Amino acid sequence: MHKYKMGLIGNCSFMAYVDTSSNVRWMCMPRFDSDFLFGSLLDEEKGGEFSIRPVDSRAESHQYYLPNTNILATEFVMSDGSRFRVLDYAPRFLQVSRAFKPLMLFRKIELLNGAPQIKIVCTPTHHYGQHKAEVSEGSNHLRFLGYNDQVRLTTDVPLAYIKEEKEFVLTQNKYLCFSYGIPLEAPLAETAEEFLFKTTQYWQKWVKSMSISQLYQEQVIRSGLVLKLHQYEDTGGIIAAGTTSLPEFPGSTRNWDYRYCWMRDTYYTLNALNSIGHFEESEKYFEYIVNIIRKESNRIQPLFSITGEHKLTEIEIPLSGYLGNTPVRIGNDAFTHIQNDVYGQVLASILPMYIDARLVHLGRLDHENIRQLMRLISKTMEEKDAGIWEFRNLSQHHTYTYLFHWAGAKAAKRIAIFTKDEAMQQEAEVLMDKAASYIERAYDPERKAYMQAVDSKHLDASCLQLITMHYLDPSSEKAQLHLQAMEKELMSDNGLFYRYVHKDDFGLPETTFLVCSFWYVEALACVGRVDDAVKTLDRVIQHANHLNLFSEDVGVDGSQWGNFPQTYSHVGLMNAVYRISAKQDHPTFY
Repeated sequence: MHKYKMGLIGNCSFMAYVDTSSNVRWMCMPRFDSDFLFGSLLDEEKGGEFSIRPVDSRAESHQYYLPNTNILATEFVMSDGSRFRVLDYAPRFLQVSRAFKPLMLFRKIELLNGAPQIKIVCTPTHHYGQHKAEVSEGSNHLRFLGYNDQVRLTTDVPLAYIKEEKEFVLTQNKYLCFSYGIPLEAPLAETAEEFLFKTTQYWQKWVKSMSISQLYQEQVIRSGLVLKLHQYEDTGGIIAAGTTSLPEFPGSTRNWDYRYCWMRDTYYTLNALNSIGHFEESEKYFEYIVNIIRKESNRIQPLFSITGEHKLTEIEIPLSGYLGNTPVRIGNDAFTHIQNDVYGQVLASILPMYIDARLVHLGRLDHENIRQLMRLISKTMEEKDAGIWEFRNLSQHHTYTYLFHWAGAKAAKRIAIFTKDEAMQQEAEVLMDKAASYIERAYDPERKAYMQAVDSKHLDASCLQLITMHYLDPSSEKAQLHLQAMEKELMSDNGLFYRYVHKDDFGLPETTFLVCSFWYVEALACVGRVDDAVKTLDRVIQHANHLNLFSEDVGVDGSQWGNFPQTYSHVGLMNAVYRISAKQDHPTFY
């Protein structure tokens, strides 16, 4: 069964993926969406390598996070009983009241027992693997050439051992600092230990401040930590995933670049952050959204870069791909798509800024910006779009789009009531009625369910949210029957949910989309089937990897596919647990 055997580290400036053999399989700098320095995830030959491996071919390894942190340990046991582990971390802690988050990857090689032989390889690349970096040797560092800024490996390991990839005996702890930009000039071992201690404290304090129930704590904590890593703190944008071109299933060519910020994710992400009581991240994300809204007057595109860039031109690059799956894509053509649910998503996401007294300090949009979003809903009400699943050759009146037209208008109505703006309230009510009329046109009375789109005969898992968004009264028979129809057609043999089961631009889907399973759990809880919700969630969380990290897609055999880890999946888990907890009235720990 295919699982992603790697973990994620980061500090909200960059991320790195380290596999169970301690190789850095993917790391982009200086931004999430930059060129990779290590990219063997997408090409074993061209992607370079940064590994710390035992020489013993019979050595075994296991991987884990230090408790409640984003510090990753990869531990090796040799056949003779000697042991060592590699601690990988990106420094992050508060310094002079600001977050210290340098472009530095620290690797501590910690001797645990005996005298194992190891080998270190560090061969970064540039121009998406087309060139291997030339190496220049300093007094205590290797400098890699060909980049826009300084790239160094500072270490107390003999440089010749690394440069010539020679085996050596580990007799004491060793340290490596891989830096982009400003290099490490301070004492290496002392600084590495200080940064490790402070970074551990930072993450554990961050977890302590989470508001969570007693349910699924391990998964919720890891999901919160994952979500935090995907926020580019400089601007507040949160990307869908840190990887590109990991296939939705083998041979599908559904290989997309997810290192961008989808406006659609705003609603779900802010819900998840607010539910765990992390308002600083919400504030940052809200600032990112506000900056985009105020720049866009005619149309808001579905996704932007972490700095709000519009043009995300999609190109294919000559790499062999993950497990031979091509094409490898950089950029995402979805920025050109018409996806009209974004306006309602943004309106629904900013509602708490008005009605939640805890969030007053986050600021608010002025009424002209609210009306601007309402005008965009009105303007696009009769327009077909590509929908939530970003169909490239199919345009419809999608039910999901109208659900968020309705939800966005409802949010605008609540804002109008809160601010005593009667005119806006009336405008919002008109929009709600128009959106509802389209939703009802998608209802099939014979199947007793809402279809994917007006005049469509296909069911779609996104329509589960007619229940969770309370368009349908969850206690009504109509909601129950709608849910049953979805179960009958969209549930896979392993109890997960397909997005849909009809052919699209690339043929029939062969994997389930994991967030749909979490939406299903939420729907079950909403209609009162709480025991079923818990049983389903118990089944779904089995599809994480060894570190409780979730992929985008899951195969019928339980295999993980798609970009990884997927924030949508982790947000889905957090929201599903929150929904169950509210129904079961479990105490929340603050």
